[in-house]
Amino acid sequence: MTGVDNLLEFEEPVMALESKLEELRHLDDGEGVNIIEEIARLQGKIERQLKSIYAKLTPWQKVQVARHPQRPHFLDYMSSIADDFVVLGGDRSFADDKAILGGIGSLQGRSCVFIGMEKGKTVNTRLKHNFGMARPEGYRKAIRLMRMAEQFFLPVVTLIDTPGAYPGVGAEERGQAEAIARAVSTGLEIRTPFIAVIIGEGGSGGAIALASADRVLMLSNAVYSLISPEGCATILWRDTSRAIQAAESLRLTAQDLIALQIVDRIVEEPLGGAHRKPDAMAESLKRALVEELEKLDGNEGHELVARRHEKYLTIGEAAHL
Repeated sequence: MTGVDNLLEFEEPVMALESKLEELRHLDDGEGVNIIEEIARLQGKIERQLKSIYAKLTPWQKVQVARHPQRPHFLDYMSSIADDFVVLGGDRSFADDKAILGGIGSLQGRSCVFIGMEKGKTVNTRLKHNFGMARPEGYRKAIRLMRMAEQFFLPVVTLIDTPGAYPGVGAEERGQAEAIARAVSTGLEIRTPFIAVIIGEGGSGGAIALASADRVLMLSNAVYSLISPEGCATILWRDTSRAIQAAESLRLTAQDLIALQIVDRIVEEPLGGAHRKPDAMAESLKRALVEELEKLDGNEGHELVARRHEKYLTIGEAAHL
């Protein structure tokens, strides 16, 4: 469970209750005081408050949940979902980008290639992973791993959580746009099952690069959009303070996107977000991945590619703009 210091602004109604709960957990039973009962009572009250708050989150509030500093990232899920996960580094051309990680692991006895964005959690790890913003060599590493998966007919699973591709000069000089476009194209072409999951912030082409999959899943408080609300507000109004308005218009929530048939399945998060019960979230995601892979069993490579192409050519037909 998240600490009081990491509560989001709209969670303020539970702040006092969380503080009291923390105090009680550090007390011994005193005379005339049943701490266990009081803790249970407070936990019930907190759950009711959270249920009320999370039942009516605005798109901007979901952006905040998706960006929560304690939200589980790629490596967190790998430690729970994948057995014997082995990281494979480098794009065999320039460098090993740390914002995108990938390798081979086992998902309930089935070997898979896992690829995902890693944001990091401490100052040092965030710098190491560049806050999840990949450079061209990251996308080229993903392409290499997708092709390797295709060669051995291993399913590909991507976990997406990025504010967007890295916009630096060096990245542009090394062909950022071309690398993203090739990653999208490779996802559409590989003749092996491919599942993508938006686990947090699915921002810009940097996210889409790893999401041209047979099945696109999305956690219930995640967001997915071609541009961040702040970026949209800057372009349209030259005013980042209108990011809340932009978030309302972008239709970036899981619930919006499943209605538009851009996302195929929503994986529900624990009450209060994935960061409150990361182990439960990982278990739910693991079950969903196993179920989705079973649905793709028995399909030949050319059948997967044909259906994938049809899926993405018809996405716009569901939009009512």
